Amino acid sequence: MGKTTTTINLGAAIAEYGRRVLLVDFDPQGALSVGLGRLDPRELDLTVYNLLMQRDVTVDDVLLKTNIDGLDLIPSNIDLSAAEVQLVGEVAREQMLARALAPVIDDYDVVLIDCQPSLGLLTVNALTAAHGVVVPLECEFFALRGVALLMDTIQKVQERLNNKLLIDGFLGTMYDPRTLHAREVLSTIIDGFGDKVFHTVINRTVRFPDATVAGEPITRFDSSSAGASAYRELAKEVLARWPLSGHDG
Repeated sequence: MGKTTTTINLGAAIAEYGRRVLLVDFDPQGALSVGLGRLDPRELDLTVYNLLMQRDVTVDDVLLKTNIDGLDLIPSNIDLSAAEVQLVGEVAREQMLARALAPVIDDYDVVLIDCQPSLGLLTVNALTAAHGVVVPLECEFFALRGVALLMDTIQKVQERLNNKLLIDGFLGTMYDPRTLHAREVLSTIIDGFGDKVFHTVINRTVRFPDATVAGEPITRFDSSSAGASAYRELAKEVLARWPLSGHDG
């Protein structure tokens, strides 16, 4: 549904506006790490998994610079899938990511965490560490089916673990304005969530996969494209909403 594409390009667009941005790849598939032009994630010695599970590993040990000024990365790979099981036996298991990131939080204006699609313990860790949630929704009806479960999970995290957590907004992605189906889905999203829906809509385009293959954000790969412009507009919206949401990133 465009969540990794959104994390990469939103992060790069915010960095263009002069903010210091940290991207956290919190998906065992490691798509965010690949999409930023890093080496094969399987070849990485230290990832967010080691940061979570090994007390002698610090954020500085894992942090990587990207080729985008002001944009850093904590990478991931398939090792992270083991953490879902291993965290079960940990004390305060839902706060592991928040504690791991705490030493560098003040070094950045914005931290974006790219979650896996499921709503397991890793995603709960991300929600516990976060101040806000951006929900990308592909403009297809089947994409709406998981929203109720996501909203329920967010509500439980708000009540039990993180009362500062807010929904920053819903983002329509992979939108094709030529199809009635996509227009109807976008209308349904707006009817259901009102002001929580970002004005920016991310259209479907081949330039996003091309940028991923190149290992660059669309803002650098094709800076003048409609996709790059859309993520710059989204960055403006997100930055404008944060003070109203009571957090900086």
